[in-house]
Amino acid sequence: MSPTREELEAARDRLLPDVVAPGLTVLFSGINPGLVSAWTGHHFARPGNRFWPALHRSGFTPRQLRPDEQQELLGLGLGVTNVVARATARADELSAEELLAGGEVLGRKVLALEPAWLAVVGVTAYRTAFAAPRAAVGPQGRRLGRTHVWVLPNPSGLNAHYTPGTLAEEFARLRAATT
Repeated sequence: MSPTREELEAARDRLLPDVVAPGLTVLFSGINPGLVSAWTGHHFARPGNRFWPALHRSGFTPRQLRPDEQQELLGLGLGVTNVVARATARADELSAEELLAGGEVLGRKVLALEPAWLAVVGVTAYRTAFAAPRAAVGPQGRRLGRTHVWVLPNPSGLNAHYTPGTLAEEFARLRAATT
């Protein structure tokens, strides 16, 4: 069942719960929830988002999970959160100030949860949220407490720079670093 335009607009005010626990291997952080994700209550829920396929194709999950199976990530040592909590139709609706504030909140969350790795999916958002204008996809030369930081490409279907295959390759690079 697809949401109506009115249902999606009403979802702008909803907060998407984190799927987190202390001591994860990787905490994935999206930029912010899309309206479909806010409406469903599940991360990366928009049809065409390539997060779940990339997670599986890279070896992080034994099968491709559906967004409504997101809690299964915890048993695999994985979690998911967002830089900014506010749901929007597109990430470019966020201001630089929102991203900076979200980066601070995410940093505190990472310090409290102490995952081995934080993987931010979206290099442009990472650059703004963490004041790292030259950041590139891959491992970053910084830590948040004991947590290593990695930047992945945005898995949105709107990101034409990465095919499903090259996106999975980038996720696999992170997977190799975690083992």
